[in-house]
Amino acid sequence: MTDIHSIAASVRSGRRSARSVAEETLARVEAGNRALNAFTHVFHERALADADAVDRSIAEGRNPGPLAGVPFGVKNLFDVAGEVTLAGSIINRSNRPAARDATAVARLRAAGAILVGALNMNEFAYGYTTENSHYGPTRNAHDPTRSAGGSSGGSATAVAAGLIPLALGSDTNGSIRVPAALCGIAGLKPTFGRVSRAGVYPFVASLDHVGVFARSMAEVALVYDLLQGADPSDPACRQGVVEPVVARIDQGTDGLRVAVADGYFRETVSDEALEAVDAAAGALGIRERVALPNPAAARAAAFVITATESGSLHHARLRTQADQYDPLVRDRLIAGALVPAHWYLEAQRFRRWFVDELNRLFDQVDVVLAPATPVPAPLLGQQEMTVAGTTLPTRTGLGLFVQPLTLNGMPIAVVPWHPPGRLPVGVQIMAAPWREDLVLRVAQALEERGFGAGVATAEQQEVRHA
Repeated sequence: MTDIHSIAASVRSGRRSARSVAEETLARVEAGNRALNAFTHVFHERALADADAVDRSIAEGRNPGPLAGVPFGVKNLFDVAGEVTLAGSIINRSNRPAARDATAVARLRAAGAILVGALNMNEFAYGYTTENSHYGPTRNAHDPTRSAGGSSGGSATAVAAGLIPLALGSDTNGSIRVPAALCGIAGLKPTFGRVSRAGVYPFVASLDHVGVFARSMAEVALVYDLLQGADPSDPACRQGVVEPVVARIDQGTDGLRVAVADGYFRETVSDEALEAVDAAAGALGIRERVALPNPAAARAAAFVITATESGSLHHARLRTQADQYDPLVRDRLIAGALVPAHWYLEAQRFRRWFVDELNRLFDQVDVVLAPATPVPAPLLGQQEMTVAGTTLPTRTGLGLFVQPLTLNGMPIAVVPWHPPGRLPVGVQIMAAPWREDLVLRVAQALEERGFGAGVATAEQQEVRHA
Protein backbone atom coordinates (compact mmCIF):
# COMPACT_ATOMS: atom_id res chain seq x y z
CA MET A 1 0.00 0.00 0.00
CA THR A 2 1.23 3.51 -0.82
CA ASP A 3 0.18 6.89 0.48
CA ILE A 4 -3.02 8.73 -0.36
CA HIS A 5 -1.36 11.15 -2.77
CA SER A 6 0.38 8.37 -4.70
CA ILE A 7 -2.74 6.22 -4.98
CA ALA A 8 -4.85 9.09 -6.27
CA ALA A 9 -2.15 10.22 -8.72
CA SER A 10 -1.70 6.73 -10.14
CA VAL A 11 -5.45 6.23 -10.61
CA ARG A 12 -6.01 9.68 -12.12
CA SER A 13 -3.14 9.17 -14.58
CA GLY A 14 -4.39 5.73 -15.62
CA ARG A 15 -1.30 3.89 -14.38
CA ARG A 16 -3.60 1.89 -12.12
CA SER A 17 -7.31 1.29 -12.12
CA ALA A 18 -9.42 2.11 -9.09
CA ARG A 19 -10.78 -1.44 -9.26
CA SER A 20 -7.31 -2.98 -8.96
CA VAL A 21 -6.60 -0.78 -5.92
CA ALA A 22 -9.91 -1.81 -4.36
CA GLU A 23 -9.33 -5.51 -5.04
CA GLU A 24 -5.85 -5.39 -3.50
CA THR A 25 -7.21 -3.51 -0.49
CA LEU A 26 -10.05 -5.97 0.07
CA ALA A 27 -7.60 -8.88 -0.10
CA ARG A 28 -5.29 -7.14 2.37
CA VAL A 29 -8.19 -6.44 4.75
CA GLU A 30 -9.36 -10.04 4.59
CA ALA A 31 -5.88 -11.32 5.40
CA GLY A 32 -4.91 -8.77 8.03
CA ASN A 33 -8.17 -8.35 9.89
CA ARG A 34 -8.13 -11.87 11.31
CA ALA A 35 -5.32 -10.96 13.68
CA LEU A 36 -6.34 -7.38 14.45
CA ASN A 37 -10.17 -7.35 14.48
CA ALA A 38 -10.20 -3.80 13.13
CA PHE A 39 -13.22 -4.20 10.81
CA THR A 40 -16.69 -5.22 11.88
CA HIS A 41 -18.06 -5.12 8.32
CA VAL A 42 -16.39 -5.15 4.90
CA PHE A 43 -18.38 -3.60 2.02
CA HIS A 44 -16.97 -5.78 -0.75
CA GLU A 45 -19.54 -5.22 -3.49
CA ARG A 46 -20.02 -1.55 -2.65
CA ALA A 47 -16.28 -0.92 -2.83
CA LEU A 48 -15.93 -2.58 -6.24
CA ALA A 49 -18.95 -0.72 -7.61
CA ASP A 50 -17.57 2.62 -6.42
CA ALA A 51 -14.17 1.79 -7.90
CA ASP A 52 -15.78 0.95 -11.25
CA ALA A 53 -17.58 4.30 -11.15
CA VAL A 54 -14.26 6.10 -10.67
CA ASP A 55 -12.74 4.20 -13.59
CA ARG A 56 -15.72 5.11 -15.80
CA SER A 57 -15.32 8.78 -14.91
CA ILE A 58 -11.69 8.70 -16.01
CA ALA A 59 -12.51 6.79 -19.21
CA GLU A 60 -15.17 9.38 -20.08
CA GLY A 61 -12.79 12.29 -19.48
CA ARG A 62 -14.46 13.51 -16.29
CA ASN A 63 -12.62 14.56 -13.13
CA PRO A 64 -12.78 11.61 -10.69
CA GLY A 65 -11.92 13.78 -7.69
CA PRO A 66 -8.79 14.47 -5.63
CA LEU A 67 -9.06 11.13 -3.78
CA ALA A 68 -9.64 9.04 -6.89
CA GLY A 69 -9.45 5.36 -5.94
CA VAL A 70 -8.21 5.96 -2.37
CA PRO A 71 -9.63 3.27 -0.03
CA PHE A 72 -10.98 4.37 3.34
CA GLY A 73 -12.87 2.99 6.32
CA VAL A 74 -15.23 4.59 8.82
CA LYS A 75 -15.80 4.08 12.50
CA ASN A 76 -18.86 1.91 13.00
CA LEU A 77 -20.98 4.93 14.09
CA PHE A 78 -21.02 6.72 10.68
CA ASP A 79 -24.15 6.26 8.58
CA VAL A 80 -23.57 4.36 5.35
CA ALA A 81 -26.54 4.28 3.00
CA GLY A 82 -28.23 0.88 3.06
CA GLU A 83 -26.36 -0.31 6.18
CA VAL A 84 -27.48 -0.38 9.80
CA THR A 85 -25.44 2.01 11.95
CA LEU A 86 -24.44 -0.12 14.93
CA ALA A 87 -22.23 2.25 16.94
CA GLY A 88 -20.51 -0.83 18.40
CA SER A 89 -23.76 -2.18 19.87
CA ILE A 90 -26.14 -5.06 19.35
CA ILE A 91 -29.14 -2.99 20.38
CA ASN A 92 -29.02 -1.06 17.10
CA ARG A 93 -29.16 -4.23 14.97
CA SER A 94 -32.94 -3.91 14.77
CA ASN A 95 -32.75 -0.33 13.47
CA ARG A 96 -33.55 0.47 9.86
CA PRO A 97 -30.61 0.84 7.47
CA ALA A 98 -29.38 4.40 6.98
CA ALA A 99 -31.17 6.25 4.19
CA ARG A 100 -28.06 8.20 3.20
CA ASP A 101 -24.38 8.49 3.95
CA ALA A 102 -23.15 10.67 6.79
CA THR A 103 -22.01 14.04 5.45
CA ALA A 104 -18.34 13.22 6.04
CA VAL A 105 -18.67 9.89 4.23
CA ALA A 106 -20.54 11.51 1.35
CA ARG A 107 -17.86 14.19 0.95
CA LEU A 108 -15.06 11.62 0.72
CA ARG A 109 -16.98 9.45 -1.75
CA ALA A 110 -17.74 12.55 -3.84
CA ALA A 111 -13.99 13.18 -3.92
CA GLY A 112 -13.45 9.73 -5.45
CA ALA A 113 -12.52 7.77 -2.30
CA ILE A 114 -13.64 4.14 -2.04
CA LEU A 115 -15.40 3.04 1.16
CA VAL A 116 -14.30 -0.49 2.05
CA GLY A 117 -15.75 -1.09 5.50
CA ALA A 118 -16.87 -0.16 9.02
CA LEU A 119 -14.38 -0.26 11.88
CA ASN A 120 -14.55 -1.56 15.43
CA MET A 121 -15.04 0.74 18.41
CA ASN A 122 -16.06 0.87 22.06
CA GLU A 123 -19.81 0.49 22.32
CA PHE A 124 -21.46 3.90 21.80
CA ALA A 125 -17.93 5.43 21.77
CA TYR A 126 -17.66 5.15 25.57
CA GLY A 127 -14.11 4.02 26.31
CA TYR A 128 -10.41 4.30 25.56
CA THR A 129 -9.45 0.70 24.72
CA THR A 130 -11.79 -0.69 21.99
CA GLU A 131 -12.47 -3.80 24.05
CA ASN A 132 -16.00 -4.45 22.84
CA SER A 133 -17.89 -7.31 24.50
CA HIS A 134 -20.06 -7.81 21.39
CA TYR A 135 -17.49 -7.68 18.60
CA GLY A 136 -14.28 -8.48 20.45
CA PRO A 137 -11.20 -6.34 21.13
CA THR A 138 -9.24 -4.56 18.44
CA ARG A 139 -5.52 -5.33 18.65
CA ASN A 140 -2.61 -2.96 18.25
CA ALA A 141 -0.81 -3.41 14.93
CA HIS A 142 2.58 -3.01 16.65
CA ASP A 143 1.87 -5.70 19.25
CA PRO A 144 -1.37 -7.73 19.06
CA THR A 145 -1.33 -8.37 22.81
CA ARG A 146 -1.88 -4.67 23.41
CA SER A 147 -4.69 -2.17 23.09
CA ALA A 148 -5.18 -0.05 19.99
CA GLY A 149 -6.73 2.67 22.15
CA GLY A 150 -10.26 3.91 21.78
CA SER A 151 -12.90 4.52 21.14
CA SER A 152 -11.79 4.73 17.48
CA GLY A 153 -9.34 1.85 17.86
CA GLY A 154 -10.43 -0.01 14.73
CA SER A 155 -9.84 3.09 12.61
CA ALA A 156 -6.36 3.66 14.01
CA THR A 157 -5.05 0.10 13.88
CA ALA A 158 -6.36 -0.44 10.33
CA VAL A 159 -4.27 2.51 9.17
CA ALA A 160 -1.25 1.57 11.30
CA ALA A 161 -1.29 -1.99 9.92
CA GLY A 162 -1.42 -0.74 6.35
CA LEU A 163 -4.83 -2.28 5.66
CA ILE A 164 -6.14 1.10 4.47
CA PRO A 165 -4.44 4.49 4.11
CA LEU A 166 -7.27 6.58 5.54
CA ALA A 167 -10.00 6.29 8.17
CA LEU A 168 -12.60 8.47 9.81
CA GLY A 169 -13.17 8.48 13.56
CA SER A 170 -14.84 10.55 16.23
CA ASP A 171 -13.39 12.32 19.27
CA THR A 172 -15.45 13.36 22.29
CA ASN A 173 -12.89 13.07 25.08
CA GLY A 174 -9.89 11.81 23.12
CA SER A 175 -11.19 8.99 20.94
CA ILE A 176 -9.03 10.03 17.98
CA ARG A 177 -6.03 11.25 19.95
CA VAL A 178 -5.55 8.18 22.19
CA PRO A 179 -5.62 5.55 19.40
CA ALA A 180 -3.51 7.71 17.08
CA ALA A 181 -0.86 7.90 19.79
CA LEU A 182 -0.95 4.23 20.78
CA CYS A 183 -0.95 3.04 17.16
CA GLY A 184 1.76 5.45 16.01
CA ILE A 185 -0.12 7.31 13.28
CA ALA A 186 -1.25 10.85 12.56
CA GLY A 187 -4.62 12.01 13.84
CA LEU A 188 -6.60 15.24 13.86
CA LYS A 189 -9.53 16.40 15.97
CA PRO A 190 -10.67 19.58 14.21
CA THR A 191 -12.36 22.53 15.87
CA PHE A 192 -15.87 21.81 17.18
CA GLY A 193 -18.22 22.75 14.34
CA ARG A 194 -15.59 22.65 11.60
CA VAL A 195 -16.50 19.18 10.24
CA SER A 196 -20.11 18.03 10.07
CA ARG A 197 -21.36 15.34 12.44
CA ALA A 198 -24.59 14.82 10.49
CA GLY A 199 -25.24 11.10 10.17
CA VAL A 200 -22.84 10.21 13.00
CA TYR A 201 -24.35 8.38 15.98
CA PRO A 202 -24.11 10.81 18.91
CA PHE A 203 -22.33 10.27 22.19
CA VAL A 204 -22.14 13.71 23.86
CA ALA A 205 -23.66 16.32 21.57
CA SER A 206 -21.82 19.29 23.08
CA LEU A 207 -18.40 17.59 22.79
CA ASP A 208 -18.53 15.28 19.74
CA HIS A 209 -16.10 15.88 16.86
CA VAL A 210 -15.42 14.08 13.57
CA GLY A 211 -11.78 13.65 12.55
CA VAL A 212 -9.17 11.86 10.47
CA PHE A 213 -6.50 9.16 10.76
CA ALA A 214 -3.71 8.78 8.19
CA ARG A 215 0.01 8.06 8.10
CA SER A 216 1.22 11.63 7.66
CA MET A 217 0.03 15.14 8.36
CA ALA A 218 0.16 16.02 4.67
CA GLU A 219 -2.43 13.30 4.07
CA VAL A 220 -4.48 14.40 7.07
CA ALA A 221 -4.48 17.99 5.77
CA LEU A 222 -5.64 16.92 2.30
CA VAL A 223 -8.58 14.96 3.73
CA TYR A 224 -9.42 17.62 6.31
CA ASP A 225 -9.77 20.22 3.55
CA LEU A 226 -12.26 17.99 1.76
CA LEU A 227 -14.30 17.42 4.92
CA GLN A 228 -14.57 20.92 6.33
CA GLY A 229 -17.39 23.33 5.59
CA ALA A 230 -20.89 24.31 6.65
CA ASP A 231 -23.68 21.75 6.81
CA PRO A 232 -27.24 22.77 7.74
CA SER A 233 -27.87 19.20 8.93
CA ASP A 234 -25.52 19.72 11.89
CA PRO A 235 -26.48 22.63 14.17
CA ALA A 236 -22.86 23.01 15.31
CA CYS A 237 -21.64 23.25 11.71
CA ARG A 238 -24.13 25.66 10.14
CA GLN A 239 -21.76 28.62 10.16
CA GLY A 240 -18.63 26.73 9.20
CA VAL A 241 -16.09 28.63 7.10
CA VAL A 242 -13.83 26.75 4.71
CA GLU A 243 -10.19 27.71 5.26
CA PRO A 244 -7.96 25.31 3.26
CA VAL A 245 -4.72 24.36 4.98
CA VAL A 246 -2.89 22.17 2.45
CA ALA A 247 -1.09 25.12 0.88
CA ARG A 248 0.01 26.42 4.30
CA ILE A 249 1.29 23.44 6.22
CA ASP A 250 4.80 23.72 4.74
CA GLN A 251 5.32 27.26 6.06
CA GLY A 252 7.30 26.02 9.05
CA THR A 253 7.29 27.36 12.57
CA ASP A 254 9.16 30.64 12.10
CA GLY A 255 7.33 33.37 13.93
CA LEU A 256 5.12 30.98 15.87
CA ARG A 257 5.12 31.08 19.66
CA VAL A 258 5.20 27.43 20.72
CA ALA A 259 5.31 26.21 24.31
CA VAL A 260 5.13 22.95 26.28
CA ALA A 261 2.35 22.29 28.79
CA ASP A 262 3.81 22.19 32.30
CA GLY A 263 2.56 21.05 35.70
CA TYR A 264 -0.26 18.50 35.43
CA PHE A 265 1.04 17.29 32.05
CA ARG A 266 4.48 16.43 33.45
CA GLU A 267 3.44 14.68 36.67
CA THR A 268 1.61 11.36 36.24
CA VAL A 269 3.42 10.43 33.06
CA SER A 270 5.79 7.68 31.92
CA ASP A 271 9.37 8.28 30.85
CA GLU A 272 8.41 7.34 27.28
CA ALA A 273 5.66 9.95 27.05
CA LEU A 274 7.86 12.64 28.59
CA GLU A 275 10.65 11.73 26.20
CA ALA A 276 8.28 12.22 23.27
CA VAL A 277 7.27 15.72 24.34
CA ASP A 278 10.83 16.73 25.17
CA ALA A 279 12.05 15.38 21.85
CA ALA A 280 9.38 17.42 20.06
CA ALA A 281 10.37 20.52 22.00
CA GLY A 282 14.01 19.92 21.18
CA ALA A 283 13.29 19.42 17.49
CA LEU A 284 11.47 22.74 17.38
CA GLY A 285 13.90 24.60 19.65
CA ILE A 286 11.24 25.22 22.31
CA ARG A 287 12.15 26.14 25.85
CA GLU A 288 9.04 27.95 27.06
CA ARG A 289 6.59 26.16 29.34
CA VAL A 290 3.07 27.24 30.19
CA ALA A 291 0.54 26.14 32.78
CA LEU A 292 -2.92 25.34 31.47
CA PRO A 293 -5.81 26.53 33.66
CA ASN A 294 -6.70 23.84 36.21
CA PRO A 295 -6.63 20.79 33.92
CA ALA A 296 -7.61 18.41 36.74
CA ALA A 297 -10.87 20.31 37.26
CA ALA A 298 -11.35 20.48 33.49
CA ARG A 299 -11.13 16.71 33.34
CA ALA A 300 -13.65 16.38 36.16
CA ALA A 301 -16.04 18.75 34.36
CA ALA A 302 -15.67 16.76 31.15
CA PHE A 303 -16.46 13.57 33.10
CA VAL A 304 -19.67 15.09 34.48
CA ILE A 305 -20.82 16.53 31.14
CA THR A 306 -20.05 13.27 29.37
CA ALA A 307 -21.83 11.12 31.92
CA THR A 308 -24.90 13.36 32.12
CA GLU A 309 -25.46 13.87 28.39
CA SER A 310 -24.78 10.26 27.44
CA GLY A 311 -26.89 8.93 30.30
CA SER A 312 -29.75 11.14 29.20
CA LEU A 313 -29.43 10.00 25.59
CA HIS A 314 -29.72 6.33 26.59
CA HIS A 315 -32.14 6.70 29.47
CA ALA A 316 -35.20 5.23 27.76
CA ARG A 317 -33.41 2.16 26.41
CA LEU A 318 -31.62 1.55 29.69
CA ARG A 319 -35.05 1.10 31.26
CA THR A 320 -36.05 -1.66 28.82
CA GLN A 321 -32.88 -3.10 27.23
CA ALA A 322 -30.16 -2.74 29.85
CA ASP A 323 -29.18 -6.40 29.50
CA GLN A 324 -28.16 -5.83 25.87
CA TYR A 325 -25.51 -3.22 26.65
CA ASP A 326 -21.83 -3.93 27.15
CA PRO A 327 -21.77 -4.25 30.98
CA LEU A 328 -19.03 -1.67 31.52
CA VAL A 329 -20.72 0.84 29.22
CA ARG A 330 -24.13 0.15 30.75
CA ASP A 331 -22.91 0.85 34.28
CA ARG A 332 -21.36 4.16 33.25
CA LEU A 333 -24.51 5.22 31.39
CA ILE A 334 -26.70 4.37 34.38
CA ALA A 335 -24.40 6.33 36.67
CA GLY A 336 -24.60 9.27 34.26
CA ALA A 337 -28.38 9.16 34.23
CA LEU A 338 -28.29 9.59 38.03
CA VAL A 339 -25.96 12.62 38.13
CA PRO A 340 -27.64 15.50 40.03
CA ALA A 341 -28.59 18.45 37.83
CA HIS A 342 -26.58 20.89 39.92
CA TRP A 343 -23.39 18.92 39.18
CA TYR A 344 -24.03 19.32 35.47
CA LEU A 345 -24.70 23.04 35.86
CA GLU A 346 -21.52 23.51 37.90
CA ALA A 347 -19.54 21.64 35.22
CA GLN A 348 -20.93 23.94 32.53
CA ARG A 349 -20.11 27.02 34.63
CA PHE A 350 -16.57 25.76 35.01
CA ARG A 351 -16.46 25.10 31.27
CA ARG A 352 -17.21 28.77 30.52
CA TRP A 353 -14.43 29.86 32.89
CA PHE A 354 -12.02 27.34 31.38
CA VAL A 355 -12.74 28.50 27.83
CA ASP A 356 -12.10 32.13 28.81
CA GLU A 357 -8.82 31.21 30.50
CA LEU A 358 -7.65 29.20 27.50
CA ASN A 359 -8.45 32.16 25.24
CA ARG A 360 -6.17 34.27 27.42
CA LEU A 361 -3.46 31.62 27.18
CA PHE A 362 -3.67 31.60 23.39
CA ASP A 363 -3.23 35.37 23.41
CA GLN A 364 0.25 34.67 24.80
CA VAL A 365 1.26 31.62 22.73
CA ASP A 366 0.13 30.19 19.39
CA VAL A 367 0.61 26.47 19.94
CA VAL A 368 1.04 24.21 22.98
CA LEU A 369 2.51 20.70 23.09
CA ALA A 370 1.47 18.01 25.58
CA PRO A 371 1.66 14.22 25.90
CA ALA A 372 -1.27 12.38 24.33
CA THR A 373 -1.33 9.44 26.76
CA PRO A 374 0.47 8.81 30.05
CA VAL A 375 1.90 5.49 28.78
CA PRO A 376 2.39 3.48 25.59
CA ALA A 377 -0.26 0.89 24.73
CA PRO A 378 -1.25 -1.24 27.76
CA LEU A 379 -1.99 -4.95 27.50
CA LEU A 380 -5.48 -5.94 26.45
CA GLY A 381 -7.53 -6.73 29.55
CA GLN A 382 -5.16 -4.81 31.82
CA GLN A 383 -7.29 -3.30 34.57
CA GLU A 384 -4.75 -0.97 36.18
CA MET A 385 -1.50 0.73 35.23
CA THR A 386 1.14 2.28 37.43
CA VAL A 387 2.46 5.60 36.17
CA ALA A 388 5.18 7.51 38.01
CA GLY A 389 4.25 5.70 41.22
CA THR A 390 0.52 6.30 40.85
CA THR A 391 -1.93 3.49 40.10
CA LEU A 392 -4.66 4.40 37.62
CA PRO A 393 -7.57 2.42 36.17
CA THR A 394 -6.54 1.70 32.59
CA ARG A 395 -9.95 2.31 31.01
CA THR A 396 -10.09 5.91 32.23
CA GLY A 397 -6.42 6.62 32.90
CA LEU A 398 -5.58 6.60 29.19
CA GLY A 399 -7.64 9.78 28.94
CA LEU A 400 -5.64 11.65 31.57
CA PHE A 401 -4.15 14.18 29.11
CA VAL A 402 -6.79 14.30 26.39
CA GLN A 403 -10.00 14.71 28.36
CA PRO A 404 -9.10 18.07 30.00
CA LEU A 405 -8.57 19.58 26.54
CA THR A 406 -11.98 18.80 25.12
CA LEU A 407 -14.09 21.52 26.72
CA ASN A 408 -13.30 24.45 24.40
CA GLY A 409 -13.46 22.49 21.14
CA MET A 410 -9.98 23.53 19.99
CA PRO A 411 -8.17 21.71 17.15
CA ILE A 412 -5.64 19.13 18.29
CA ALA A 413 -3.36 16.96 16.18
CA VAL A 414 -1.36 13.96 17.36
CA VAL A 415 2.07 13.22 15.94
CA PRO A 416 3.61 9.88 16.92
CA TRP A 417 7.02 9.37 18.48
CA HIS A 418 8.24 5.87 17.69
CA PRO A 419 11.89 5.00 18.39
CA PRO A 420 12.99 1.67 16.87
CA GLY A 421 12.12 -1.40 18.90
CA ARG A 422 9.67 0.38 21.15
CA LEU A 423 5.95 1.00 21.26
CA PRO A 424 4.81 4.37 19.91
CA VAL A 425 3.51 7.25 21.99
CA GLY A 426 2.11 10.54 20.78
CA VAL A 427 2.40 14.29 21.22
CA GLN A 428 -0.69 16.51 21.20
CA ILE A 429 -0.40 19.79 19.31
CA MET A 430 -3.12 22.30 20.17
CA ALA A 431 -4.06 25.84 19.18
CA ALA A 432 -6.98 28.21 19.62
CA PRO A 433 -10.30 27.23 18.01
CA TRP A 434 -10.37 27.60 14.21
CA ARG A 435 -6.55 27.56 13.96
CA GLU A 436 -6.05 24.15 12.36
CA ASP A 437 -3.49 25.85 10.14
CA LEU A 438 -1.16 26.42 13.11
CA VAL A 439 -1.63 22.92 14.48
CA LEU A 440 -0.86 21.32 11.13
CA ARG A 441 2.11 23.58 10.45
CA VAL A 442 3.77 22.50 13.70
CA ALA A 443 2.83 18.86 13.12
CA GLN A 444 4.30 18.94 9.63
CA ALA A 445 7.47 20.58 10.93
CA LEU A 446 7.85 17.81 13.51
CA GLU A 447 7.45 15.10 10.90
CA GLU A 448 10.13 16.77 8.80
CA ARG A 449 12.41 16.66 11.83
CA GLY A 450 12.09 12.93 12.40
CA PHE A 451 8.65 12.40 13.86
CA GLY A 452 6.54 10.20 11.64
CA ALA A 453 3.51 7.99 11.15
CA GLY A 454 4.72 4.62 9.92
CA VAL A 455 2.98 1.40 9.00
CA ALA A 456 3.64 -1.49 11.37
CA THR A 457 5.82 -3.99 9.55
CA ALA A 458 6.37 -7.55 10.71
CA GLU A 459 9.67 -6.45 12.25
CA GLN A 460 8.03 -3.54 14.07
CA GLN A 461 5.46 -5.86 15.60
CA GLU A 462 8.27 -7.63 17.47
CA VAL A 463 8.41 -4.82 20.02
CA ARG A 464 9.61 -5.21 23.53
CA HIS A 465 6.98 -5.68 26.22
CA ALA A 466 7.47 -2.78 28.54
